Amino acid sequence: MTSSSRRGLPHLAAAVDLPGEYDVGAHVELIRLAERGGLDFVTLDDTSAGAGPGPGPGPGPGVGPGAGVGPGPGLDAVAVLSRAVAATRRVGLVPMVTGPHAGSADGEAAVAHLDRVSRGRAGRRIDVSGGEPSHLAALTGPSPQGHTVRVADATDGPARLAAARYADVVVARVTSRAQARSVRDQLRADAAESGREPDSLRVLAALSIDLGDGEHAAEPGHGGGGPRRSAQGPLYRGGPVDLADLIASWHRDGAVDGFHLVPVEPHRDLERLVNGTVALLQHRGLFRTFYPGGTLREHLGLARPVGQIAGGRT
Repeated sequence: MTSSSRRGLPHLAAAVDLPGEYDVGAHVELIRLAERGGLDFVTLDDTSAGAGPGPGPGPGPGVGPGAGVGPGPGLDAVAVLSRAVAATRRVGLVPMVTGPHAGSADGEAAVAHLDRVSRGRAGRRIDVSGGEPSHLAALTGPSPQGHTVRVADATDGPARLAAARYADVVVARVTSRAQARSVRDQLRADAAESGREPDSLRVLAALSIDLGDGEHAAEPGHGGGGPRRSAQGPLYRGGPVDLADLIASWHRDGAVDGFHLVPVEPHRDLERLVNGTVALLQHRGLFRTFYPGGTLREHLGLARPVGQIAGGRT
């Protein structure tokens, strides 16, 4: 068993999606809350941000007064996160761009702009569902952090080899500690086989969290017992205390490098995550109380790449 003190502290990220809510300010407030908790990064799903009626046309990505709305109806994830740059100083910003904009020249340029204006706090989603990503050439441009942190979903087995070769952060939906450890071990082995240092990869378990049931889990099987399967994927339902125990124990046992948490009720659950779960982990010395660096790569404990090309080889 690898101790958490030797492996460092767990990494925590949270989704700030507000389905059906198109107020840029509400998204920014959630991002500010995540930063107050010292989370490594937040994600915003482009589908969630962009669906439905929005506040009207806007100039697209930027940090000025008009930023935060896209060129058409709805909100654009990169633009919303760009608006958050002026309201935050440290937390990482990762738009989960999907659909026709994913990997397009315009989409990559928008994420690169976000990385520059945030001084190296951006990440970018890479799609490895079909194996080799199709837009790696666009990922090697200049970045304040060497290259923008690459985030991939490797829940499905076929995606794991490409994720291990190309991603910096891998998220996977898992329902048990044993499954999480198996996925992490496989990804690290695949990274080594591809010529990468396995420690250059961060593997995060992805869980939805419902923190509406008091301090501890209301039913057996949640909390210390681990998440349960649901129609939305692995779900933890309970209280902030048991969630803190779950995070600490999975990380201590080497099953994960951290967690990507998706609040079921965003306003309520993110507040309870930060002021309950994270505060307890900090009190136990198991999570940071300040950001030691300024870039997302530094938050994740990843070295700045020197002379590295896409795929991890120099």
